[in-house]
Amino acid sequence: MQTLFAYRNTYPMDIAQSLLRWYDKHHRVLPWRITPSQSAQGIKPDPYKIWLSEVMLQQTTVEAVKAYFLKFTKAWPTIDALAAADDDDIMRAWAGLGYYSRARNLKKCADLVVADYGAGFPQNAAELKKLPGIGDYTSAAIAAIAFNQPEPVVDGNVERVITRLYAITTALPQAKPQIRELTEAITPIDRPGDFAQAMMDLGATICTPKRPACALCPLNDSCLALKDHDPEHFPVKAPKKDRPIRLGAAFVAEAGDGSILLRKRTEKGLLQNMAEVPGSVWNSRIDGSTDLTAAPFASDWRNAGVITHIFTHFELHLTVYHATGADKRQVNDGWWSAPDMLAGEALPTVMKKAIAAARPDIFKIRRPAK
Repeated sequence: MQTLFAYRNTYPMDIAQSLLRWYDKHHRVLPWRITPSQSAQGIKPDPYKIWLSEVMLQQTTVEAVKAYFLKFTKAWPTIDALAAADDDDIMRAWAGLGYYSRARNLKKCADLVVADYGAGFPQNAAELKKLPGIGDYTSAAIAAIAFNQPEPVVDGNVERVITRLYAITTALPQAKPQIRELTEAITPIDRPGDFAQAMMDLGATICTPKRPACALCPLNDSCLALKDHDPEHFPVKAPKKDRPIRLGAAFVAEAGDGSILLRKRTEKGLLQNMAEVPGSVWNSRIDGSTDLTAAPFASDWRNAGVITHIFTHFELHLTVYHATGADKRQVNDGWWSAPDMLAGEALPTVMKKAIAAARPDIFKIRRPAK
């Protein structure tokens, strides 16, 4: 591997200035972001909004996050308000965004910041990393964007830009330390927050995974992948391991008034404290029963098909059963939710899929193209 000194001499530090000039003209307008013109007017980023958006953006797209971010900031406009919120209300607002440990850590972090920091976030990455749910990337992003600290901010978009810019042939994830080192080398002391957001925008809009618009890239004169290779070859990735398939059953019990039986998951394990329809016990390591032995009560259960849901480490196949005209008096565990109230329940996407298999009129789940 070339030394950092060699990289710096091969690619002068005007890379940052070229990128910032492009960002000033072509930045994305996002609800949590301060634009360059606003920054020039002395308007400062809101650390609460930066933190909230960065937590939401972990493993989730910008387009998916926008509506959730606006909903959260309308309900809880400050970290004090979020700290005072009920846990169940936060989980209901988060439902559908996935990776639910993020929502639980969101509340823990808000509580801690209000209690220990007087509702103000610490301003450096080392202190930020001590807070629940904040790791290397999120701490660097908050420090750079909210507090203008020259921290190297590396997400998936930045990894793609850097591996192409320097034609890094080491496969991910082994290449991560090298990518961080190179990002640090070109991160400017002046405007590091704008630089971090510019790198993200470049990866999202120009240096895309497929068919990158290299002719429009402000860094195309310095890009080794464009000069000597095919940019789409980068980043090099190690072969993916096959996800194991796990099985289970879900039971959509419908009362005469159309309400659906729900219960709360346990406080431990996957999807903890979320709402669900009754079903068999499954997780990333074990299968659950797929037949009527797991039914919450005896009824005329109809097989409504099998739904598939992809978790990070496994693929779940749930056999869905549907019963109508259920007698509410048969049930001692859980609650009945009217169809028009289900959207407000803390239902993860997998449970919405299960309900949609039985009652497609309640949740419109988009099916992947064949």
